[in-house]
Amino acid sequence: MQTITRLAGGAFASVLALSVSLSLSAPARAESEADAPTIVVTAQDAIDEARATLALSPGGVDLIDAASFADTVAVSLRDALAFSPGVYAQPRFGQEVRLSIRGSGISRGFHMRGLTLLQDGIPINLADDNGDFQELDPQVFQHIEVYRGANALRLGGSTLGGAINAVTPTGRTAPTAELRIDGGSFATVRAKAAAAFATERGDAYLALTTDRSDGDRAHADRHAMRFTGNAGLRLGERVETRFYATLSHIRQNLPGALTLDQALTTPALSLPDNIVKDQERDIDSLRLQNRTVVTLEGGAIAFGAFYNAKQLYHPIFQLLDQKARDRGVFASLDLAGRVGGVDVALTLGSQARFGIVAARQYLNVGGKRGAQTGDARQTARTINSYGELRVTPVAGLTLIAGGIHSHGRRAVDNRLNPAMSDARSYDLFAPKFGVLWAPADAVQVYANHARSIELPGFLELVQQPVQGFVPLDAQRAWTTEIGTRGHAGIARWDISLYRANVRGEMLQFLVTPDVPAAAFNAGRTRHQGIEAGLELALAPWARLRQVYQYNDFRFRADAAYGDNRLPVVPRHQYRAELRLGTDRLSLSPNIEWTPRGGWADYANSVRAPGYALFGLGAEAVLRDGVTLFVDARNLTGKKAVGDISAVIAANAGTVAFYPVERRALYGGLRAAF
Repeated sequence: MQTITRLAGGAFASVLALSVSLSLSAPARAESEADAPTIVVTAQDAIDEARATLALSPGGVDLIDAASFADTVAVSLRDALAFSPGVYAQPRFGQEVRLSIRGSGISRGFHMRGLTLLQDGIPINLADDNGDFQELDPQVFQHIEVYRGANALRLGGSTLGGAINAVTPTGRTAPTAELRIDGGSFATVRAKAAAAFATERGDAYLALTTDRSDGDRAHADRHAMRFTGNAGLRLGERVETRFYATLSHIRQNLPGALTLDQALTTPALSLPDNIVKDQERDIDSLRLQNRTVVTLEGGAIAFGAFYNAKQLYHPIFQLLDQKARDRGVFASLDLAGRVGGVDVALTLGSQARFGIVAARQYLNVGGKRGAQTGDARQTARTINSYGELRVTPVAGLTLIAGGIHSHGRRAVDNRLNPAMSDARSYDLFAPKFGVLWAPADAVQVYANHARSIELPGFLELVQQPVQGFVPLDAQRAWTTEIGTRGHAGIARWDISLYRANVRGEMLQFLVTPDVPAAAFNAGRTRHQGIEAGLELALAPWARLRQVYQYNDFRFRADAAYGDNRLPVVPRHQYRAELRLGTDRLSLSPNIEWTPRGGWADYANSVRAPGYALFGLGAEAVLRDGVTLFVDARNLTGKKAVGDISAVIAANAGTVAFYPVERRALYGGLRAAF
């Protein structure tokens, strides 16, 4: 590990040395730069550029402008991604959500697996790929980019689900000053203060956000404070470097799951064990990163380094006390030009992450440390290297070929029981082939066939109650996808159909009666479905946006479960919002409809009922830059199940169900100048 650390430190030193040398050469051009006209970059310019990059993908991608959820109380990624096609984002409680694309991490009832989460292009997942999305605060995003499946290759993503990249504003794209306060039901109060400035040579953006709430269930109160900032420096006409810093202080009590009957009759309940053990998730984290971009003729080089420090204090069945330190380096090269009269573009890149977790475990005595039961040092290394070639033989038709190589190592040094120490390494390659066709202006048709690979993390490798090392294989899948996106007349659409044949899916199912129920590699499973978004401009004063998911996830000739459906995700889900009014004053009724709920177990014996939730939003621009809004949810007070933790065989007493949020009314005021 010392060698790895020296390599990472050396790479960072190289980046710093190059930045210094470039900055020392900058004064020689100061006079000519002073005479150059000031270039004004707006948030819309940055979003348009990001959309153009996404449009190069031969598959399902999406960009969510922060303006689309600015007039809601966006507590979590669920609120921000509610209308992104193919994203299954269901709240459990507070800021805890299930985040899944194409059935990624379907067996994980906590944290997150199967997706790469990034902020400003740099991963926030730990080095073993496990992640906590609570560290991403929608209040500070400029936009969110969603890359479903193999389309995440450009971000170093190799998993079945893909990647989600949250992009923050810069001093050049953000308002000079921004203030926001909102709140409402369950004693919810949130606030934001942000400032930005820019000169010819540099810019900076700073934001401070707070969030507190009693929650809509017993023992669900939370509070958080987050700082987000970045500063950019132009080292020359073609070189810009940017430094980022994010600090998070998050405290969340956990109400836990309920039985099906409790979720449908007394959703405000929290089970006594959650309260007696004071179950909670407390996170303190610091993320520092640098990204330098050198513009070339016909391309660009980007490189940088990052450091993440995170402390997790997590009383649950026992008390988990973990301190994680992650560091990494990355580099990419984008080139475009003509070869033999044909347009050609090339992308090459690599992303290396190295992490150490000091994982201690104690008996939970009222939420405090009791006798120590575990002490392990978990060391992870993940290096993803990728390349993609794009050839346009005729106008409107692009052929794409590429691939990603994933190298990983997971090692556990068990200090209390050395016999349970172990390690495993992985090396896999995932090719990708695609075609992108533009039959008309603003219309694209695409198809791709690609492999995905997902390496197990420590939550799969180190299993309870044994706390031993289980050497799982990587999860692999071949996915075929076809679809179209574009706009014509009153319609704007984004539709993808996919089928993924998966081997070794990491699921929590019974292998034999004497093996505990934890994560294991399944045999063959299949994930297939439809991801659809349709927006209709019905009139100058009426706009309807809709998303629909069809999810068909199942075993394939499994010895125990045959062709049973995989639990958790329902087969159909539909959301719609009708916006009525003008840019100054509008009313937006909305609906979320799940005709039938998902199965709770692999035996397909207990299923959650379907539901429909109705909400209403309203916005009024009081003056330029000042907006008042109302966000009303679950107006009928419907009692339903919003998410499920997968179990092997469920019955009436199974505790695995999370109720939807109860009726709530929120409002807020935001101002930007």
